[in-house]
Amino acid sequence: MNRFLLALALVTFGTTAARAADALYEITQATPKVAVGATTTASLTIKAKSGWHVNGEAPINLALTPPAGLSVKKAKLTRADLAATTVDSARFDIPVSATEVGKQSIAAEARFVICQEQACKPVKETLTLAVDVTPAASAKKKK
Repeated sequence: MNRFLLALALVTFGTTAARAADALYEITQATPKVAVGATTTASLTIKAKSGWHVNGEAPINLALTPPAGLSVKKAKLTRADLAATTVDSARFDIPVSATEVGKQSIAAEARFVICQEQACKPVKETLTLAVDVTPAASAKKKK
């Protein structure tokens, strides 16, 4: 019986620890709309939480893999490409062009470091950036 309680306690603690790690930062994005043949800007923001901050000296990267029908100006963004940065957050603005109508997703991998007074934690986050592609403006007028 004691072994069962110990195992249950370990499982519960592991879940709590995982939830605590999730509360250290959040990544937000807006789904931009773009017409075929045009360019828009997709933004991705990393925000530290719970007393943590984005390390201002460590590398920060965003690797992008667009599908057919979407293109990005740069496939790998670095600290030099940040549109805005503060102690608590970092934002990439990503120019996106489209050639095919529909809801599309750009695969992305963000790497950054968050810190608090006594510790730092490297983060690697895999995510997708959604883009809603509409018909070209001239195509709408012809209908």
